[in-house]
Amino acid sequence: MRSNKFSLLLAVVAVSAGFLINANAADIPAAPELPVPAKVPYAFETFGPGAIKPGGWLLDWAQSAAKGITGHLDEWEPVYGMGWKAVEFEARGAAEEGTGWPLEQCAYWLDGLVRLAYILDDPALIAKAQARLDPVVEGALTGSPLFIHWRPMSQLDTRFDNWAHSHMGRALVAYYQATGDKKILDALVRVYSTFPLPFPDPGFEADVCGSVNLDPLIETYRMSGNSAVIENALAYASSPDFIALTENYNNQEPTAGHSVIFYENIRVPAVVYPWTGNREHLDATVNMLTKAQNKNGLPVGLISGEEYNSGTGSTRNIETCDVAAGALTINRLFRITGDRAYADRLERIFFNAGPAPVARDFKTMSYFQSMNRLEETRIAEPTRHPGGYDSYRFSNLGHEVLCCVGNLNRVIPNYIMNMWMKTPDNGIAATLYGPSRLTADIGGVDIELTCVTDYPFGEDLRIVVALSREKTFPLYLRIPEWCSGPVITLNGTEIYAAANDNGFAVISRSWKSGDEISLHFPMSVKVEQGRENDFPRIKYYTWEENRGLAFKTGIQNPYASVSYGPLLFALPLKDNTPNEMAPNAVWNYALDVSPGGESEIMVMRTGEMPDRWSWQLDAPVKLLAPARQFEWDPDNLQPLPSAPVASAESGKRRIIELVPYGVTKFRISMFPVTEESWIGE
Repeated sequence: MRSNKFSLLLAVVAVSAGFLINANAADIPAAPELPVPAKVPYAFETFGPGAIKPGGWLLDWAQSAAKGITGHLDEWEPVYGMGWKAVEFEARGAAEEGTGWPLEQCAYWLDGLVRLAYILDDPALIAKAQARLDPVVEGALTGSPLFIHWRPMSQLDTRFDNWAHSHMGRALVAYYQATGDKKILDALVRVYSTFPLPFPDPGFEADVCGSVNLDPLIETYRMSGNSAVIENALAYASSPDFIALTENYNNQEPTAGHSVIFYENIRVPAVVYPWTGNREHLDATVNMLTKAQNKNGLPVGLISGEEYNSGTGSTRNIETCDVAAGALTINRLFRITGDRAYADRLERIFFNAGPAPVARDFKTMSYFQSMNRLEETRIAEPTRHPGGYDSYRFSNLGHEVLCCVGNLNRVIPNYIMNMWMKTPDNGIAATLYGPSRLTADIGGVDIELTCVTDYPFGEDLRIVVALSREKTFPLYLRIPEWCSGPVITLNGTEIYAAANDNGFAVISRSWKSGDEISLHFPMSVKVEQGRENDFPRIKYYTWEENRGLAFKTGIQNPYASVSYGPLLFALPLKDNTPNEMAPNAVWNYALDVSPGGESEIMVMRTGEMPDRWSWQLDAPVKLLAPARQFEWDPDNLQPLPSAPVASAESGKRRIIELVPYGVTKFRISMFPVTEESWIGE
């Protein structure tokens, strides 16, 4: 029990830092002693929904989601109002008794809804999540041993429904972690102890596969300790088909598969790695991720996908589903390995790709985002690009295919839930940064860690410690790889804490209430250059109605992108609405930064964060970069000039103002380059 004195201290710190107070957090049962322990222990363990509260700008954004799409999606569309209710209804992709597409789409939303509900302690969202998830729990306990409890076991023969089943599994894992309700765990155990995992094809990144149920299955074992669950997973991992899959992933180039399915499926070998101890399983996931990034990588930390991988290019798209799916796979690798590079990537995705496809009030969204976005008629003629106009336009559902609007709801809560993690030596790690507060029990001691910061818009973070009594434990602090001169101060005194092999500084001491750690992560400007490349030569891009995007070969258009710390920066093109660019925008610039001359780009801090954060264009940090204006008429087949822009073809050098990519709706972030600035290969 917390003392009154401790609770008062917590309340004072939380209110002053702009946090919600959670006075009734559920006491989640401790993880059991596992009969089959992991051969390779996880580097980090997560806390359940509700243990970590957002503050400051992050709380503003989470509350916008609750008031917008996350809180009202079921009121706007039958797929979300009727999905998983075991009834027939009309919807695109709906099959018998509500199976088919609605299972996947609605499960995405429910997974995000239940997490955000308990993070915010929002009674309305909690009631909504309970009303939808409790019948699934009861059905799985009293009917068929499936979450699709109203259908026979043969329903799993439908590959898509088997795949969709895994997303409900993740929602129920989060529901149990948030509440500690044993019935939820019993339902998970009943299903996953006998679940018939389908064997994947060796090159299955291009098609859905129910093997992704391994993700919630493993979490079920770790929460329950039920031997039958882990034996199910290990039998699967020793099958000839799984061995062939691993060999393929380690030895072959990834195909240009559907990007969401790619991110989901490549995670499977890594998920079982801690229990097999077979390094080839981890390597298989890492190998596929690395090779796909090399071929299809974009500056926000994700691969392209529209919906299939589409190479690297300024008008190649990212399906909004990938913002959630890509982060989930990268997060699993981070938890298993502890390598800070994955956490750095998660921040880059969240701060940049996260806000781009959703309106500032979180009430409309788009199916695709691209690094450069101009008028729709220039970059998205219906006969020139998959999806046409509707894929780029913001609406309350985003598109008639409803996967992305459902998956969007996972982005914010999944980031918040992974900002702090537990370590195997009974410590705590600050893993992803931003304004937050952790409430936890460490060895019988109530502890609160409150991070007060404007990060990533500012360079300083202050962590305030509150405990029910003095306690010795190690505190791990992630040092971002982009930061070359971090400064750590403990109670006003600068300390030396070298980063370990995984990039974390570790402070182990006897902590007491009132201790403070200050972190200064000086950010620097980084200009990266690269080349656009060809669309993959697959049928999806050679259809006549797509005007043969893949028929143009030899694409090597040079580009440059500009980052500052974890933020990608862009030339902002003022918008009247997310669908309408303001008139008279000037965007035809080539970046003109001397090779190695990042110091030519000036940092301009405009003051404190606004009272209410809504990803406004008037960002608290901006960059002033040298550029030259030139004649530029981009389209999908020639989005950037094929060569660096010659001085004779451009105007005089001038300064342009850049803002964080995430605050823009229309923008240029992959810039043409001048001859003087191009480094080349």
